[in-house]
Amino acid sequence: MTVVPVLKDSQRFKLDATDDAIFYNEPRFVHHLDAGFRARLTALYRERIPPCAQVLDLMSSWVSHLPEDVSYDNVIGHGLNAEELSANPRLDRHWVQNLNRDQVLPLEDDSVDVTLIVAGWEDLQQPEAIAAELLRVTRPNGALICAFSNRMFFSKAPQIWTDGDDRDHLTYVATVLMAQGWPKPEIIAEQTRGQGVMGLLGGKGDPFFAVVANKPRG
Repeated sequence: MTVVPVLKDSQRFKLDATDDAIFYNEPRFVHHLDAGFRARLTALYRERIPPCAQVLDLMSSWVSHLPEDVSYDNVIGHGLNAEELSANPRLDRHWVQNLNRDQVLPLEDDSVDVTLIVAGWEDLQQPEAIAAELLRVTRPNGALICAFSNRMFFSKAPQIWTDGDDRDHLTYVATVLMAQGWPKPEIIAEQTRGQGVMGLLGGKGDPFFAVVANKPRG
């Protein structure tokens, strides 16, 4: 597998250079994105993921945001906290791996239909290798859905992310994917509505961004 560099070394720099496994050692059973974002994400999954799919939830936690009324053939979870992953009812199996230390995924070639990454790309220091690995494990015509908002753990995000704005983030993710052989992805950028009374009064929720790429048929 050939990995095409996109970032400079300086763009991989994090303020907190300690092992990510230490930072995520304690489980966080909280939602990092608001209800409006989560509802839009679930709606996107309903539109794009067939029930027969082999789903990889990369950089997951205690919730996968998949539609509750849809069953999938298999949902594989990955993350950095075993307790959070064990609490996720949608995962059929899971594993723990620090992707900033080891970018090789323990999955066979052409074994995944759809990969999900939610609020995780902004932590990657070697995104090129991860994009290349995801292309390897994705079946022809399979998809990658990478979603995020304007939130982050600032000290754990590399400089390429902390220095950029929302448009820069979308361009950055798309550029890395295309450099590794993914076709030009679809870009989604929407403003969600706040939930409850605030939404009724026109209040805004977390902005919703997604980069959706499909592996060529072959």
